[in-house]
Amino acid sequence: MNLVRAELERLAARRFVQLMVLLLAVAFAVTVATTLAGSHRPTPVELSRAQAQAADEVRNMELAHDRCLRIKAGTLTPDENDYLPRDCAQIDPARMEKLPAASDYLSGVFVFANEAEPLLYFLIAFLAMFGFLVGASYIGADLNSGGVVNLLLWRPRRVAVLGAKLGTLLGGLLGLSALASVAYLGVFWLIGEASGLTGRMGGEFWSSLGVVWVRGMVLVLLAAALGFAVATLGRHTSAALGTVAAYLVVWELGARLVFQILEVARPERFMLSSYLAAWLSGEARFWDGSACDDGIGGFCDGSYTLGWAPGLVVLLGLTAALVVAAFAVFRRRDLI
Repeated sequence: MNLVRAELERLAARRFVQLMVLLLAVAFAVTVATTLAGSHRPTPVELSRAQAQAADEVRNMELAHDRCLRIKAGTLTPDENDYLPRDCAQIDPARMEKLPAASDYLSGVFVFANEAEPLLYFLIAFLAMFGFLVGASYIGADLNSGGVVNLLLWRPRRVAVLGAKLGTLLGGLLGLSALASVAYLGVFWLIGEASGLTGRMGGEFWSSLGVVWVRGMVLVLLAAALGFAVATLGRHTSAALGTVAAYLVVWELGARLVFQILEVARPERFMLSSYLAAWLSGEARFWDGSACDDGIGGFCDGSYTLGWAPGLVVLLGLTAALVVAAFAVFRRRDLI
């Protein structure tokens, strides 16, 4: 317990961590100020006009569904411009998750229910970068400066020391991320109340937002563990940064171009970013141009999807492999 407390104090005292927290606060403040400047409380006239537009759109959707049913039943002849899905239930307004609302037709008005998820994705992206950089610098600086050697003189158990560092990093990051998320979304909810609209916030809204938040926190912790592991293997913070830069340039850009030239089928399957997007969004859809090059006419759907489960397996597997390798190398390597 004393080791964890000491590591938590060391983590909080690091200037780089304090700088990153300051940058997080600055980004937060800039986003809030930009939102306030671009939003206003809608007037009764604006609300009335938006409500009428939403009602018209819902009415048109109901008419389109009714027309589809009549065409399928053979009581109405379709026109050339008619869109006929395989099942009319696909365009049934009663089965849609979200119907047009007045808030969708308001210009210059911040609607919390519409903007909460994109704002949360922005926060998750920043926290993931924060976690990776802090995780890499936290262990990398100690390995490079000899701080780990001094710590081992006090607690000569390598696996316990490295485990305490990783556990402290993940626990502290999770606590900071939770507090930042509550403050972040809370402030924007207040903006919606005072200078915009809160929108529709039913049970499905909060459950959907909660799922995104949980996925985001998992991603933040994985990013921190990944930075920690790569920096441990490379014995320096720059090793983690260089590895990421090399991967992005050589594989995400270079290999992607090679796959396009060679016309490899479904190249997104080989990109880590694809699995990251699939995990964070729940499902990622991609297009495979080679799927429709068989010379057969007619409609061809070359799209394919990656679900959240493969995304989680790949991210967890990669991170676990690097963390295990880092512990194995740290246990046997000469630290001086």
